[in-house]
Parts: sequence; C-alpha cells; structure tokens
Amino acid sequence: MSTRPNQRRLLLIVAAAVGVLWPLIAHVWLARFGAWPLLIVIAGIAWWRLPRRQRRWGWLLLPCVAALLATGSAELGVRLWPVVINAALLATFAYSLRYPPTLVERLARRQEPDLPPHAVRYTRRVTQTWCLFFALNGSVALFTALYADMEIWTWYNGVIAYLLMLTLFVGECCIRCRVKRRAEADHELS
Repeated sequence: MSTRPNQRRLLLIVAAAVGVLWPLIAHVWLARFGAWPLLIVIAGIAWWRLPRRQRRWGWLLLPCVAALLATGSAELGVRLWPVVINAALLATFAYSLRYPPTLVERLARRQEPDLPPHAVRYTRRVTQTWCLFFALNGSVALFTALYADMEIWTWYNGVIAYLLMLTLFVGECCIRCRVKRRAEADHELS
C-alpha cells in the first residue's frame, strides 16, 4: 500500500481537526503570537481544500490576506473563518438543491440505493433545513466576529454552534426514524 493515500488521509484528519478546533486555537494563539500566522495558516488550508480544478482561483486569497495584514485586520480575518466555513457549506448544500440529487440524498443512497419518492422529497427538505441552519449560523458567526469580544466569539463558534449542529442532526435522525416507520406502516396497509 502506498504511503501517499495515508499521507493524504492524515492531512485531511489534521485539517478537519484544525477546522473544528479553530475557535479554541485562535483564542489561545491570538493572545500569545498575534493573528498574522493564523491568517496565513487558514489561507493555506482554504487553498488546499479547494477542488483541484478551482485552485487557479486560489490566488485571490493572496490579496485578501495581504489587505487584512496591511490594514491591521488580521484578527478579523481569523475571526471570519467560521463565516467562510458556513458560507462554503451553505453553497455546497444549496448547489445540490439546484442540481439534484441533493447532498443528503446522495448520502442516503449509500445506505439505501433504491430510495422511494417520498424519501427523496424528505432528503430535499433536510437539505433545505441545513441550508437555513448554515445561513443563520453564518450570520451569528459574522455578528460575533464583528461585534463580540474574543470570549463570546470563542464560546459561540467553538461550543454553541457545534451543540446547535448536533441538536439539529439528532433531531433530524429522530424525525427520519418516525417518517420511515410511518412510510413502512402505510406500505403494509396498501
């Protein structure tokens, strides 16, 4: 087995961990070392996570980072990272609504390849719900980046947002089980 896929997998795990822990890393790092190294790290991660065919657009990150550094707004750039993540997730889910199958449907078909029409409609609703979540969460993340102190920003983006996401995920799982049982009961009656 080649080490290349293992290295890539390790890099993906590290990038995901940095993304999840970003508010906590930023909170600790900013007080000790300042914002510019973190800003460069997130620009690098953003470029690396771009799909290969879109990396040619990654050069646009350079003027953004330079402008933030030149204007003394590097900390704002660091604090805007959760907004960027929410915008990217919103764009991904919304794109799949525009050009089906939706992202949630594709995930559902991994477990159940022959989804009935009612399940496809349900996955579309779930995708719309996640779009709404990412829009609202991104808006609150933007507000905390612009107006909240570092403690509130860290708590919201590093704890509360993840708890809200977990609540939505668990709630959707419960609803999905109920919808599935109801559909099976209706199928048995017909």
